[in-house]
Amino acid sequence: MQRARSAEAKQQREQAILDAARELGAVRGIRQVTLTDIAEAVGMHKSALLRYFETREQIFLLLTADGWRDWSPSLRASLAALTRGEEATVEAIAGVIAESLASRPMFCDLLAQAPLNLERNVSIEAVREFKLVTLEEVTLLVASFQRLRPGLTEEQAVDLIATATSLAGALWQMATPGPQVEALYRSDPRLSHAIVAVGPRLTRVLTATIRGFTA
Repeated sequence: MQRARSAEAKQQREQAILDAARELGAVRGIRQVTLTDIAEAVGMHKSALLRYFETREQIFLLLTADGWRDWSPSLRASLAALTRGEEATVEAIAGVIAESLASRPMFCDLLAQAPLNLERNVSIEAVREFKLVTLEEVTLLVASFQRLRPGLTEEQAVDLIATATSLAGALWQMATPGPQVEALYRSDPRLSHAIVAVGPRLTRVLTATIRGFTA
């Protein structure tokens, strides 16, 4: 594949790389995808791909930012719909948040990987850009939560978002241990507690969290 020469061609190539990484990550899990895998998927040599992105971590950090841009407006719309119809009980709010995350498995995977790996092998500027994206979306989500629960302080709303996203990432990792380990859990009743259902458990924790904040 020839190197992109125009700005438009470069942008198209970058998008093709991001799309390939997204598809591979969704199938294999983020940790299993290498830079070589992504390069091969777009028909490039690894050294050529590095002309467009610093590292594999930068690629997936950009996808994490995209995930925030997708998740936040969707959740805000669901919360707004909740206020128009069903009474916005603590359980209902927690359920909406949990479902919005559990229905995005790759985003949950990225949420776990971002602080552990993705932010650690990129430039400071890449981290800054990512954090500014999350800050903007968190600010919008805080306003949505405070409209539903006026007694919720800004700090509590931020903590609620942090609890939801960090726990969703951790629970997703627990819920996807790999086929052999999962088979082990299901074959031994003593290990059945290790089989995690992300949505229900996240709903329970968030319900308790919101109740505690608004008590």
